[in-house]
Amino acid sequence: MATDPATAHAHPPVLPENHASLIVQGRDSTGIVAAVSAVLSGHGANIVSLDQYSDDPHQGGAFYQRTVFSLDNLRAVLPALERDLADELSAGFDLDFTLRDMSVPKRVAVFASKEDHCLLDLLWRHRRGQLPVTITMVVSNHTDTAEEVRAFGVPFVHVPTMELGKSAAEAEHLRLLRGNVDFVVLARYMQILSGDFIARLGVPIINIHHSFLPAFIGSGPYAKAKERGVKLVGATAHYVTEDLDEGPIIEQDVVRVTHADTLADIRRRGADVERTVLARAVRWHSEDRVIRSDNSTIVFA
Repeated sequence: MATDPATAHAHPPVLPENHASLIVQGRDSTGIVAAVSAVLSGHGANIVSLDQYSDDPHQGGAFYQRTVFSLDNLRAVLPALERDLADELSAGFDLDFTLRDMSVPKRVAVFASKEDHCLLDLLWRHRRGQLPVTITMVVSNHTDTAEEVRAFGVPFVHVPTMELGKSAAEAEHLRLLRGNVDFVVLARYMQILSGDFIARLGVPIINIHHSFLPAFIGSGPYAKAKERGVKLVGATAHYVTEDLDEGPIIEQDVVRVTHADTLADIRRRGADVERTVLARAVRWHSEDRVIRSDNSTIVFA
């Protein structure tokens, strides 16, 4: 039997069977960790990892906890476990929590335009089993990357924003995405999303951009940075909100540049950082390592 070249080198991510993640957040108080542990142990669960953070443990500040645990017959037990957690945490401590079977990968759609470095890097990492997600589709306002995307065995959808107009294009995006994705990644998607679209979509959206903002707004940021003699080039991955490029930050990184670097060198270094920062943000989000708190994040990386 012939091997499909699109999947010949694919390595599906190894997802932990019978493992779940539990995210807890709310007002800090005595006994939360003990209460969580008691409920889990009462169901025979084994805690694999536990990370917690309180921004003011002495005065009842905000509390955040990520727990990964293993439990035989997890899917059958999850409803009863969720009820017991609700009784203990929601009623007893006024805490919010989410519980997820980690063997089920999150579904993601990737949006891109003409620049392909972030898009192709995500597709390559996914094929190598480095991102525990299911990429349901790539959506683009250009067709430049169509053949490369389809070579990875991922559906490519062209939505020509300029021809359709913003409202019609966003309506088509909603039709494609609703019920089919758990989050969206903007891999250098050079379009501004409307607040109405963000609200109606109702799932997290992750964006990547150079970290010069707000110093070099608009087109040609690397050229502007070169003219100013910048010494650091970096990237920022953040959640998208209605306020452009001001959403909660997930990850950032920088590399040094010098006067001897050409504009092409700076752009290349910037693209390298964008790829790695976006990949980390996508992986951390898909593994429930990021907790949003107002316009900030707690990241248990």
